[in-house]
Amino acid sequence: MADELKGLRVAILVADGFEQVELTEPKKALEKAGARTSIVSPAHREVQGWNHDDKADKFPVDEPLNHARSDDYDALLLPGGVRNPDQLRTMVRAAEFVRGFAAAGKPIAAICHAPWTLIEAELVKGKTITSWPSLKTDLRNAGAEWVDREVVVDKGLVSSRKPDDIPAFNDKMIQQFAHARPQSQKAAYR
Repeated sequence: MADELKGLRVAILVADGFEQVELTEPKKALEKAGARTSIVSPAHREVQGWNHDDKADKFPVDEPLNHARSDDYDALLLPGGVRNPDQLRTMVRAAEFVRGFAAAGKPIAAICHAPWTLIEAELVKGKTITSWPSLKTDLRNAGAEWVDREVVVDKGLVSSRKPDDIPAFNDKMIQQFAHARPQSQKAAYR
């Protein structure tokens, strides 16, 4: 289990206001499985987490969004929280970054309100997806089939509704990310 994702590079895209547990618990699970994670953010030094309606901890940014390239990563994690994806969906650069993963067939995991960013990147049409219930109409209007389930997997896209779903989300995320070939291996085949 500890080497399931060995060599895999995972970008975690967040802006200020992400739901802290939706970053910390999946990040911990990814690293335990052997992945190398990087926090990518429009913030340049550190990014602010939240516990529901209250500010929580700040986390160092590993790579500013304006320098990040989806080509440098094997998979993408999108934590939720209301403020975080609401900011990201207004940023052309964030949508381009997310779209790069989908264009290359790389897996993406999104929880809670994070599908707002997927909508902006035009990646949900024809997909079955779950989210925080308030996104149901937005997702349906964007062409997705919204379902109320703990976790959903559709063609490399993993989605969950809320923090209570994190254990199931982590399991499916790791299963899907395990299908991605690490960048280090890709370089060896060129």
